[in-house]
Amino acid sequence: MISKSGQPSNKPLCSTAIDLSLSHGPALAIRMDFADYEAEGVQHQHPQGQLILALHGAVTCRAETGVWIVPPECGIWIPGGIPHANHVTSNARLTYLFVEPGAAKLPDECCTLSISPMLRAMIHRLADLSERDARDAHVDRLMLVMLDELALMPRERLELPVSDHPKIAMIAAALLANPSDRRTLGRWAEHIAVSERTLKRLMVQETGLSFGRWRRQLHLVIALRELAGGATVQRVAGDLGYESTTAFIVMFKKALGTTPSRYFADRLLSGERA
Repeated sequence: MISKSGQPSNKPLCSTAIDLSLSHGPALAIRMDFADYEAEGVQHQHPQGQLILALHGAVTCRAETGVWIVPPECGIWIPGGIPHANHVTSNARLTYLFVEPGAAKLPDECCTLSISPMLRAMIHRLADLSERDARDAHVDRLMLVMLDELALMPRERLELPVSDHPKIAMIAAALLANPSDRRTLGRWAEHIAVSERTLKRLMVQETGLSFGRWRRQLHLVIALRELAGGATVQRVAGDLGYESTTAFIVMFKKALGTTPSRYFADRLLSGERA
């Protein structure tokens, strides 16, 4: 195993450290600190559905149809049986909630869910339980209420749709690797040897978004990940190729209704209340 520094790592993979067969009941909550585990990006799957909550830092999940980011007040829902890979920031502390098949009426596709302070507190309560406490009748009732609440949580539009179409996949891979690339739709069309009209049609057909909206969504997903990982607004704006920090803040506010500093301050406050 190789760590981010390129040197061999003795840290275990987080996915191999979790024994889901130990679950007693419809759900299992586990807290993970990536100071103790390798920040892996290995594709894997499991029969249980998985909700990922970020206590600190950020996690990006990639599955076949999209890329999702977990900001502090939300969670990524991954249905059971879907291959996915999780990429975390080095400062990440996460809570995983595994849900047995059929235990709750949850989406059958990956999505970002808004998580209320009450639901977050219940999930963290389950993560703090000992093996003996996990079999208590009170805990069973708490777990059922928690799953009922989880099924009511609204979806957030914080995913980046992706496609396995080779032309679109080529552009997506290039922009994920270098999000500051400001080539126009016409220049991308020349690069992948199609007409601009064809590329415009393909983008909408494959992602549901125009090229401009798709790239803004890409920038938003990356910005949320980097800001949650501790990067400054100025650095993120520069890394994404914005001419000024103000231009980046305008994009962020248009997408999420508030500035980056206020967005994370509000989420931190709601987390403390939980």
